[in-house]
Amino acid sequence: MTSKTNIGIIICDRYRRCAGGKCLRSMKKREGAFSIYAEAEIELVGYTTCDGCPGGNIEYAGEEMVKNGAQVIHLATGMIVGYPPCPYIETFKSFLKHRYGVDVVVGTHPIPEKYLEMHTLLGTWDDASWKPLLDPTMTDETIRKAYN
Repeated sequence: MTSKTNIGIIICDRYRRCAGGKCLRSMKKREGAFSIYAEAEIELVGYTTCDGCPGGNIEYAGEEMVKNGAQVIHLATGMIVGYPPCPYIETFKSFLKHRYGVDVVVGTHPIPEKYLEMHTLLGTWDDASWKPLLDPTMTDETIRKAYN
């Protein structure tokens, strides 16, 4: 490992009781959106929810994470795989980047296969604007099934 990156994770409030197992596992294994840190040590410096629509905790959480050394904030995979996906993803991403000067990555753990199948059936992600949001967490089928 050649460098260290401090990260924060903001999850969708619908999953506020989530213990973070998939995010933490993928962080440890460098899967999904955490594959960008293949050569870096990662330290989690914050983990919280957005506080529900329209994201009342985004400002406070971002500030606290940056105070704790966050260089990158991840908007958890739950924000894109939920039904419906978070309508504020781009707003959160833009706000955090411009307000706090941090990189923002959409996604944490790989998209579970069951979510890919359902969103494909529903046509949720058919619009080309979803591709850059999904790419960091769109892994191969074997890994997606392991996150079901």
